[in-house]
Formats: sequence, C-alpha cells, structure tokens
Amino acid sequence: MDPFLIKAIQLILSLSLLIVLHELGHFIPAKLFKTKVEKFYLFFDVKFSLFKKKIGETVYGIGWLPLGGYVKIAGMIDESMDKEQMSQPAKPWEFRSKPAWQRLIIMLGGVTVNIILGFVIYSMMMIVWGKTYVSPESVDKGFAVSKTMEELGFQDGDDVLEMNGKPVESVSDINKYLMVRDVSSISVRHPDGTKESINLPEDIGQKLFKAGELRAFNPISSAVIDSVLPEKPAAKAGLKKGDSIIAVNNTNIDHWHEFKSLVNKNPGKEIQLAVINNNYSSGELSGNVPHKREIKLTPNENGMIGIMSGQDLKAQTRKYGIGEGIVAGVSFGYWTLHDYVAQFSYVFTKKGAQQVGGFGAIGGLFPDQWDWRGFWGTTALISIILAFMNILPIPALDGGHVAFLLYEIVSGKKPNDKFMEYAQMIGFFLLIALVLYANGNDIYRYFFK
Repeated sequence: MDPFLIKAIQLILSLSLLIVLHELGHFIPAKLFKTKVEKFYLFFDVKFSLFKKKIGETVYGIGWLPLGGYVKIAGMIDESMDKEQMSQPAKPWEFRSKPAWQRLIIMLGGVTVNIILGFVIYSMMMIVWGKTYVSPESVDKGFAVSKTMEELGFQDGDDVLEMNGKPVESVSDINKYLMVRDVSSISVRHPDGTKESINLPEDIGQKLFKAGELRAFNPISSAVIDSVLPEKPAAKAGLKKGDSIIAVNNTNIDHWHEFKSLVNKNPGKEIQLAVINNNYSSGELSGNVPHKREIKLTPNENGMIGIMSGQDLKAQTRKYGIGEGIVAGVSFGYWTLHDYVAQFSYVFTKKGAQQVGGFGAIGGLFPDQWDWRGFWGTTALISIILAFMNILPIPALDGGHVAFLLYEIVSGKKPNDKFMEYAQMIGFFLLIALVLYANGNDIYRYFFK
C-alpha cells in the first residue's frame, strides 16, 4: 500500500479516536449533572451529516469536515452560536443554569481525558514493548558537534558522558534536553582521551534554535544514503539509497556531518557530488574507483536536498512489569507534556512560526508502514498536544470557557452573554486563521522545501 495512504489512514483513525474520547470527557460529566446534550458529533456537520441518529435526547452523528468534533450542550454559548436558544429563559437542564463548579468540571472533562489517555497509552507501551533507547556509549565514533557547541569548547569526536552531572540514558535525549530542559553543563571525553565539564549559557536552547542547530550533537556516521525523499533535488538528480558520497565540490569527505557542513554552505547554489554505489570498500576510494558518478544538483534555500543517512547504532530495550510500566509510562507522559510546553515558546519567534504545521505535519509523525507501536506512540503524543492546545485561554477553546468560569468563581460575576458571543466569534475566527496558516505552511514546505 502507498505510504501516503497508510499515513492518512493512521491519521484519520487516531484523530477519530481522540476526538470521540475528548468529547466523551464533556458528555459524561454533563449527563452526570443532568445537563441536556443535544448533539454528539465526530467531525463537523456544516450543512449536512454523513450519518446521524437520535437516541434519547441526543443526536449522534458523523460530519463531513474532519477538523474536529463537538458536543452541543443546551444553554451554552459555543461554536453553534445558537442565539435563539440563549434568548429564551434558562431551563433547569441547561448548562447556564448549573453551578459554576459543575460547568467548570464539564469544560475540563475533554482535556482531562486527553491527558489520562496519553498516560494510559504510554504505560501500555512500556508494559507491552518496553522502552527502546540508544546509549551514548554505543556511539563508537563519538559525536559531531554544531558550530555553536564548537565555540563553547566541544569537539567533533567527543563522547557525551553526563548532563548536569547525571549520565545520559539515550542519544535522543541530548539534543532534546538542550532545547527544552534546563541544561547547565555537559561532561565529555575528547578524542585525545581527556575529560572536561563544559558550562553552558542559560539561553543555549534559544541560541541553537536561532542558529538552526536543532541537532547540536550528531553521532558520527559514514556518508551513506539511507533514504531519498521523492520529488526533492536528490531524487531528481538520481541519488539512490545505498549511495556513498565521497566528495562535495572536489572536497573529499568520510562522514555524514562533513557532507552536511559543505552542503549547508551552498544554499540555492549548484554543487557537485562524487558518489559510488554501496559495493565499494574503503580501500577503493583512491585511484580508479569503480561505479563512481558525478552528480550536480542545487540545494533549496535551507541547504536541504532530500536525503537521510542510516546510522548503525545498537538499540537496547528496557522491559517493565505492570507496576513499573505504569510508573514509567506516567513519567514519560509527564515529561512529554513538559517538553512540549517548553518548546511552545519557540513558536513565538519568526523562525518558529514558519515551522508550525497542520494536518500534513501531524500525518508525517506516523510511520509509513503499518506499525502498532508507532501508531500508539504518535496517538499518545497527539493526545497530550491536544490537551495542552485546548486548555489555552482562547475563546472557542475549552481553555477560553475555563478562563471565564474561573473569573466568575473568583469575582462572583458572570460575564455578559453578549460579551461571550463576541468572544466566541473572535476566538473561532482566530482558530480558523491558525488552521489555514498551519496547513498553508505544510503546502509551502511540500512544494518548495
């Protein structure tokens, strides 16, 4: 099956599950507090529904617009903007007639379900599959470091020993911690065998982000192509999986980071690569190399040509019992939420805003071949992201309703219905603009990067 189709199926399945459970988080407490729920919808039913059926007082249905879902609770100013209902005297079963604390619980229900679901999925994954990681000790050739880290005293070939005085469990943690955790020092073993603890500036994450160095430490690996993205400069020029790059613009290279460094110096400019197939041995790099090809191509404005390397790193798996798995899963879920909130600050920069993604970016998180572990891991991540995004104090989101309810509880004054209507409209248009912008970024990246 086509990888795009596989990703699309996983995306729809994951979002459907998350939307239904999120809306149940509102539906269940609403029913417990004897509040009438008029509609329960997966996707939006603008003008018409793909399916609907009334059971009791609630219409259950599936809309055609897959941008979310909703429950329509009687007596509540929401995206339905039912002004006629709100103009009538309040009924005992309506949302607006309930005490503020009950309304607060109803509004927090969806976010609560998303958080719990993320933790439950991560716990399940720890119990079933364990935790896979690559220990820094398994990186035989050490790490290639970015320019910013080199200026601080790090060297290509360094072995990372500790961060903040504690051993690093996984290679993937190093770059992630630099961007979203408070890392003040890193201890390394230099290629000459000496050990050094290097202090980092407080804003190291911002420095790396502005410099475009999201991977400050990269395991040193051979310049062998593992995958080629379709319709990108590399694919159009004829590069293939397994090709080994031995020179860029007549400069010989041995490792992937050397190749990346030379390519990044020529964004938008034509470069020449010397490439041989994967049957070569290191002794064939001099003299008359068989199957050697010269390829010319032009990297895009970000210095990307559409290829990735394959790093032969030995992964380890830590297994957990049920109790240990639950603890590990909850801990992993907490830090996933923490790190996402921490990296959210980058969105408010010019560079960060350009990286905001929509459904294309979300779909890209899923594996291109069906894999339940990858599916559930991505679903848990999206669930936690949805929880955080929904609790933001923006009208039209759960967080906007929560903010107004907290104001009511603290001040004892309920916001005017007319004010709530205008706030809901403004919030709705802001969300539409954000959705269009995020998906516009996806389209731009697909065609131009």
